Parts: sequence; C-alpha cells; structure tokens
Amino acid sequence: MSTLTEDIVRLKEMRNAVILAHYYVNDEVQEIADYIGDSYYLSKVAKDLKEDVIVFAGVSFMGESAKLLCPDKTVLMPDMKADCAMAHMVDLDKIQKMREEYEDLAVVCYINSTAKIKTYADVCVTSANAVKIVKNLPNKNIFFIPDGNLGRYVAEQVPEKNVILNDGYCPVHAAQTKEDVKNAKAKYPNAEFVVHPECIKELLDEASYIGSTSGIIDYVSNSSCNEFIIGTEDGVFYELKKQNPEKKFYKLNDKFVCHDMKLVTLEKIKNVLETMENQVEISEELREKALRPLDNMLEYAK
Repeated sequence: MSTLTEDIVRLKEMRNAVILAHYYVNDEVQEIADYIGDSYYLSKVAKDLKEDVIVFAGVSFMGESAKLLCPDKTVLMPDMKADCAMAHMVDLDKIQKMREEYEDLAVVCYINSTAKIKTYADVCVTSANAVKIVKNLPNKNIFFIPDGNLGRYVAEQVPEKNVILNDGYCPVHAAQTKEDVKNAKAKYPNAEFVVHPECIKELLDEASYIGSTSGIIDYVSNSSCNEFIIGTEDGVFYELKKQNPEKKFYKLNDKFVCHDMKLVTLEKIKNVLETMENQVEISEELREKALRPLDNMLEYAK
C-alpha cells in the first residue's frame, strides 16, 4: 500500500468517511473506493450509508444526487470542476411548453442532470432502469430529458408510449461512429460488441448487447464469449477485468474517455478529506423539489 493510499485510509477513519466511485474514474481511484457502480447503484447506496462523510469520486450531478438523498451528510467532491456537459442540456422553457401541449405528460429526467433540472421532472431514471420506469408510468406521453440518444432507445423498447425526445447528448458517447465499430470488428473478428445506449442509433444497431454500464458488466460476465469490444467509457475496463480476468476486452478506439471523470485523483481525494473543502451545498427549497423525482425513481424501479 502506497503512502498516499495509507493517508486516505487514515483520513477516512478520522472523518468517518466513505468513498463512492463511478465506473468511469481512474483505476487507482476505483481501487480504494468502498463502493463502485453506476449512477443508480450509487444512489441506492448513498441513501443507506451510516458514515457522516461521503467522498463522491465522480462528476457534479452525482454529488448533488447524494446530497439530495442524504441531506444530513457532508458530501465532498474531489474536483468541483468535474462536470457533465449533458447534465445542462435542457431548455427549461421547453419543458413548460410540453406540459401545456400534452395533458397526459410525464417529464422523465435522466439522472445525468443538474439538481435544478430535476425539479422540473416527474421522475428520474438511469440507463439501467429507464425502460422499466417508462413502462411502469401511467402516462401515455413522455418527454425524455436530457439525453436524446437514451430517449430514442427507450422509445424503441416501449413503443406503446409516445416518447418525445430532447436534443441533449453525452459528448463522449455521441462522438463514436459506425466506422469505429466497423474497424474494431475487422480488427477483433471473434469479439462481441457491447454498447451503452447514450451512443447514437447507428452504433446500437451493430451491437450484440445494449445496456447501462452495470448491464454491460453483467452481460459479459455471464456470456460464453471470451472477447468483447466495449462501447462505453474506458474506465469500465477496471471492473470488467477484475470480474473476468480470463476474458479479453478491446477499446472501440482511444477517444472513449471522459476527461471530467479523469479529473478525480487520489491526491484530490486526500486533499478534501484533509481540508473538508468542496462540500456540496443545496438549499432546502431546491432539495425538496429535486428529491421528489429521485424518490419516485427508487419507488418505480422496485
């Protein structure tokens, strides 16, 4: 164990802290985390934690979600600049227009969004539970925000609903092309291609499996195939290799990197535990409004 890791372990004990890490952060951060997962899993974990302090190794909306669910806990972000561009890609006026245009409308908000945007939604979803929740909603009309690619995938899985798409997107997932898939399949002809639904439809059409980060991990772990081309952010390779050391995993390309996630480092985790800086602050008024769709997500996803 390195001195830096030892310092983090000591500080965690001193602060009565726990480290939550998303699959997309650096390997060494996942290695020292107490819980690793996707947004939905980490949301569920946060709600039941006993520790006083949560260090959230991820981007800003994740820290906000933890604070919404755990208002009495101190939530620390290793780097306050680690953000998600898609989390802001919603025109709030358009939500109001949609509510006026459709009587029977549910605003379904991907958890990858700011706390303020969540206050305009009826329910939050993750990529792991979006299809299930949209199916379970009583509403016929669904305005899916902010990710248009995930919304399109959900619409295809739930054809009985009228899913209206927003034009938001993940800049990293949406940048991958069908040509990238063609090249990777030519290079690794025995590999299955698995992909995250934040990618464009042309990629999804080429996939053996489409699913959330946790879904991809579960799929490849249970598959009889031994080689996979991974169509999501390359941080997931840490958990894939950890769970499946005998299998081979290939990058779609070298551009599948979320630089915001990679801002989280061991040095920054140590720093926030020492200084207690970078605390997530949310007003009680904002928390009450934004918590409702999160609670609804946990309820509808049961």
